Amino acid sequence: MTVTSRLRSLLAGPPFIVADCYSALTARIVEDVGFRAAYMGGHATGMMHHAIPDHGVFTSTEMIDQAARVTEAVGIPVIVDADQAGESVADVRRSIRLYERAGVAGVHIEDEIPPKHSSWDGPLLAVEDMSARIRTAVDARTDADFVIIARTDELYSVGGGGTGSLDETVRRGVAYAAAGADVFLPTFATAEQVAVLAHEVPIPIAGYGTELFPGLRFCLATGWGVASAARLHRQLATMLIEEGNLPPDAYEFPAKETAIRQSEFDDVVEKWAVSTGRPLRPPTDPADR
Repeated sequence: MTVTSRLRSLLAGPPFIVADCYSALTARIVEDVGFRAAYMGGHATGMMHHAIPDHGVFTSTEMIDQAARVTEAVGIPVIVDADQAGESVADVRRSIRLYERAGVAGVHIEDEIPPKHSSWDGPLLAVEDMSARIRTAVDARTDADFVIIARTDELYSVGGGGTGSLDETVRRGVAYAAAGADVFLPTFATAEQVAVLAHEVPIPIAGYGTELFPGLRFCLATGWGVASAARLHRQLATMLIEEGNLPPDAYEFPAKETAIRQSEFDDVVEKWAVSTGRPLRPPTDPADR
């Protein structure tokens, strides 16, 4: 079964949570603890790898490059934040093909206009233009199971470009579904708003957060991974500069050997050494590495 068909199977089943990741290691951890899908958000990935804000300056090619590293590390489906998937519909076509080639199971395309989430209080992309992007994305995919998620920030009225109108969100959801989107993602929709949208919009509804409100097919639980990593790194860096030392557990994390597949690589080296008559080092405690 391909990762895209796995994601389609999840969409056909009970509601589920898609967990945050921004790197190959964090995706592997998400998979190892038992999540059935992972999500690479643009905010988290751009911040972690380039230390930049989510204003749309993290490019499609940079995201695709990082996504390929992530999908290589895991077997679960990975959903990626594709932002607008480029400046024009021509960019959208190329981006979708490259996301497919990178092994991504699905992407969401949004109706924000860069520089998004910034001091500029710009409008959203016109419904007609966003619909054209969705149609282009649908036409561009070579795998019919590749999932196209249409995100609207109409309810994201502070920093998102929307006006907060539920009626407009419904209008956009219906139009995006007609354009061929597989899933509708209304950012920051409340439980009450989700109930309305699930009734009015003829495709599955997704949300952000950890609460699977009635009517949601899945939630993208994002933002916590990079924030937690940066917070802990700052705490330890501060401790080191102020106290000159760190606690022993600063150098390890649970299931490290499993997360980096240590034994698989050790086996390869051992077979090579034995087959070529090279010496083997005595076994050591993993904690000594």
